[in-house]
Amino acid sequence: MQSPPPSPSDPAPVVDVEQAEAALVEHYPRLVRLAYLVLPPSLGRNRRVLTAHSLAQRALPRGRTSVDAVAVPAPRGGAARHGDAGYAYVRLHVLRSALDAGLPLKRKAWPKRAQLPPLLPQVWGLRLFPRSGGADELALDQRLSALSGPARAAYVLRGLDGLDDAGACAVLTAAGCDAPEAALAEAGGIEARYDLLASPEFDPCSLQARPTDLMRRRQHMRAAGVAAAAALVCGALLGLPGDGWGPDGAAAPPYAKNPAGQAALDPGKLTKVAAATWKRSARTDFSVWPARGNLTGDKALLRRALAVWARPGESVQVSATPGTAAGAPPGPAQLLFAGEVDAARVVLLYDGLRIVRYAEPREGTSGAALDFARVDGATGAEAGAVVVNRADGNIRYLTAPWVTSSSVQDLLKPGAKGASLPRSEDGVTGPFAGPAQNGRCTSWNALRLRDNSGAVRMSTDLGELVPAHLTSGRPQAPREATAADWTKSACSLASVRSHGVRSVNSWAYARQTLPEGDGAAAWVCTRAETWRGGGSRVLAQFQTPEGPAGAVAAKAEDSPACGTRDPQVLAGVLWKSRAGHWYLLGAGSKDVTSITASGGERARGNVLAVRTERSTRARLSGELADGRKVATLR
Repeated sequence: MQSPPPSPSDPAPVVDVEQAEAALVEHYPRLVRLAYLVLPPSLGRNRRVLTAHSLAQRALPRGRTSVDAVAVPAPRGGAARHGDAGYAYVRLHVLRSALDAGLPLKRKAWPKRAQLPPLLPQVWGLRLFPRSGGADELALDQRLSALSGPARAAYVLRGLDGLDDAGACAVLTAAGCDAPEAALAEAGGIEARYDLLASPEFDPCSLQARPTDLMRRRQHMRAAGVAAAAALVCGALLGLPGDGWGPDGAAAPPYAKNPAGQAALDPGKLTKVAAATWKRSARTDFSVWPARGNLTGDKALLRRALAVWARPGESVQVSATPGTAAGAPPGPAQLLFAGEVDAARVVLLYDGLRIVRYAEPREGTSGAALDFARVDGATGAEAGAVVVNRADGNIRYLTAPWVTSSSVQDLLKPGAKGASLPRSEDGVTGPFAGPAQNGRCTSWNALRLRDNSGAVRMSTDLGELVPAHLTSGRPQAPREATAADWTKSACSLASVRSHGVRSVNSWAYARQTLPEGDGAAAWVCTRAETWRGGGSRVLAQFQTPEGPAGAVAAKAEDSPACGTRDPQVLAGVLWKSRAGHWYLLGAGSKDVTSITASGGERARGNVLAVRTERSTRARLSGELADGRKVATLR
C-alpha cells in the first residue's frame, strides 16, 4: 500500500524501495538532467553525461527496508506530478551526489563515490554529449559554469522543479549545503532564463556520439590482438594431449558443413506463401502470411539478411525481447516482407518461433540492425501486426492479410474518434506517433485493426516487434478492449515496456463508495503476460473520479493473481478525503466475503473503509466463502 503525496505541512513520510523505484523510473529524464546541470563543467561533457546517469541510477535506498523521506515543498505543476515522497527522496540523493562530485579531492582522505569516474554505465569507443543548442543556451552554460556547485543547484531547483526560495533552501540544506542562503543569492546574480533548462543542450538522455582518439585506439587494439594471439597459442598447446579440454562426442568436426544450416542461408530456399493461402486456411497465424514488399526478389538483400542473422558482425545492432534466443535459423525460414520503408531496406522473416527483422540503409550496409521477437503460439490479434520500421518516434506496421482497415486511438481520449491509418497495397501502415517515452504521459496511442470478420482488436507498442494485445474483463473470459477500458490505466503500460509482453488485461474488480460522500472509486487490476511464460507483472490501481490516472496500490511479479489460475486480488491504500480526514481503504475481487485489517477492523463483503491516521502502516487479509485466505498483492 502507498499513500498519496505529502503536502508541505505534513511530517516527513516513509518511503519504501518500490515507491522510490517507481519515482525514479517515472522521472528519470528529469533527474538525469538535474544531475547534469549541477555537475561541474570541468568534468567534460562526456563524463558529465555518464556521471549524471550513474548518480540517478544509484539513488535508490539500499536494502529492502523503508526509509524516511525529507519533506520538501512541491514543485511548480502540483504535488501530484513531482512532489511525491518518492520523487523528493531520489531527487535529494541525486542532488547530494552531484554536489559531492564537485568537491576537490583531498590527499589524506578517501574520495567519495561520486568523485570517481562511474563504474556504470560505460561506453567504449564513443564520446557522448547532448545535442547543441543556440547562442542563448551557450551563454547560459557559461554563466552556470562560473557559479559554485550549490549555486548551480539553487538555480536548477528554481528553474527545473519550480521551487521558491524557501523550498530550494530546504532541499539544499537537506543535501548538505552549509550556506544555502548564500547559494541562492549567488544564483540570483545571473539572468533567470529558466525556460532554457528544457533545451536539448542540457538533456543527457538525447545524445550525439563521436569517436574517441582513433590513432590511440588502433594502437591499443594492436596490443590487445597480440596478447589474444599469444593466449590462443598457449591454449592450443595446453589442449593438444588426449581429447583436449572438452570432447564433443558424436558431433562432426567443427569445419564440417551442416546441410540444414547451409540451406538456412540460401535465399532460394526461403518459404514464400502465396497471397491467397490464408483465405483457404483455418489458421490465423504468421504461417499463412504471404511474402510482400517490392524487394522479395532481391536475392542479394535476402542473402545479406540471412547471413547477418546467422553471423551478426560487431557493427550490427542486435536486440532481442527477454527470453528470445538470438541464434542462427535452424533451417529455411519463411519470408514475410522485403521492401523499402522510409530510408531503409527491411526484411521480415519467421522461423516458426521467432520474428526476425533485418534493416539496412538504402545506400550501403553500414548501420544494419537485427531484431528478434518470440511469437510462438501467436494467433488472431497476436499475429495481426509486426513493426516494420521506427523513425523519429513514429512507427509503421506490416498488418496481417486479413486486416481490412486500421486506425489509431488515443487511450487517454476515449471520446475522441480514432484517426484513420492508411495502408499500402502490401499492408504497410502510414507512420504514427508511438506512446511517449519522455516520462510525460499526455497521450497513449493504440493500434485498432478490423479484420475480414468485422472484429475490432486493439494493441499497443511496448518497444518490441510485436505489439501487445489489449483486453479487458474478468481473467477467465477477457474481451476485446476499448479506449474507455484503458483511459486511467494506459500510463501504467510504461512499466512493462521492453519486457517481452504478449498481452495485457485490465480488470475492474471492485467499485467502492468513498467515505464522506466523496464519490466512488474503481479498483482495477492490470496483468501483463509475457511470451516466455514467466515474468508476468500485476498492478492493482485505485482510481478516483478526479484523478486523470490511477494510483498504484500494489504490484507483483510472477504472481498468479488476477490471472486464469488465481482470479483473486486484494489491495489497499491510505486515502485522504476532501475534508482532510485519512482512511484505510481496501477492496478485493467479488469472491472475497470479508476483509480484516491488522488493527482488528473487519468488514463484511469485498470492500473496507476505516478511519485512521496518515502514519498508519496496516496490512489487510481477505477470506473467501470456502474459508481460504487471500493476502494483499505483493
